[in-house]
This record gives sequence, C-alpha cells and structure tokens, in this order.
Amino acid sequence: MKKKVVKKHNNSGNCFICGINNPFGLNSRFYELEDGTVACLVTAKPEHQSYPLRVHGGVITALLDETLGRAINVPEPETWAVTGDISVRFKKPVPYGEPLLVTGKVTRNTRLIFESEGCLYLKDGTLAASAHARYMKQPLDVIGDLESNGDIWLCLDEPDDPAEIDIPE
Repeated sequence: MKKKVVKKHNNSGNCFICGINNPFGLNSRFYELEDGTVACLVTAKPEHQSYPLRVHGGVITALLDETLGRAINVPEPETWAVTGDISVRFKKPVPYGEPLLVTGKVTRNTRLIFESEGCLYLKDGTLAASAHARYMKQPLDVIGDLESNGDIWLCLDEPDDPAEIDIPE
C-alpha cells in the first residue's frame, strides 16, 4: 500500500547506518510516512556480506535497530534514545546490491522508554526479517556530542527522494 512521505529525517556524517561520509556505511535514507511509520530505503554493499551474496545478520539487526529507534521521532521529534534490547526474527536471506525497505513504528510510549516494531522487506515485498525493541530515552548530551566529534546532523534533500513509499501488507 502506497503511503505519502510527510518528512525526511536527518543523516549523520559518520554513522554506520545513515552516515553520508562513512565509506563503509550503508548511507540509508529515512522518511516519516503519513501513518506514523518510519521507512528506511537502503541498498547493502558487498562489504556488508556474511555468506556469499548475503547481508550479514548483524547488519540486518543494525538496520532494524536504527529504524525502530527513529520511530520515536514521529510523536517526539526532539527525543533521542539508546537501545535496551532488540529481538530479531530472520525469515529469508537478504541479498546485497538490491533495494531494501525497513519499517518501524512505536507500539508503546512512556516517559522514560518506548517500544517499537518493524520489518525488513526485499525488493519484491517479501518479508525477510522482523524485530521488536525497547529503548531508553536519553538527552543527546548524555549519548554523545556530535559537534565536538566533528560530526553533522542534517537533512539532505536529494532529487530521487520519493513522494510516497509502497509498504507491503
């Protein structure tokens, strides 16, 4: 089902998942959708493999973790958090070199923690992995100081940013 993009999320400079300057990273792009879902568009590279032609399970988990963690920014745009725990179910092998879609949505939100769930889909819409995670809300200055480490946090509009994203049902 096609869902309208209402906002693009920021990227970091050095993050493994979203870093635009990290030559070993995934350079993922994140979008907020009209229904409160966060969607990540990404294509893993050969550097992210485990078995031949397959994305490493740790990379899959990291993609899900980042997407589920960003889901809190829909109801609370200024909230930052750290992962408390994450549970991933791997259902299908994930090839690198093909577009992937990762989704995340908050399922429970309290003053100090939130929970979210999400999925990783292959280019044909096949569900390849799903996850549930809990996060502890933390102020950014407790987590880390971006500027003192020479990092950035900004939104980069790109010509191929989608106006809507097709989410498998």
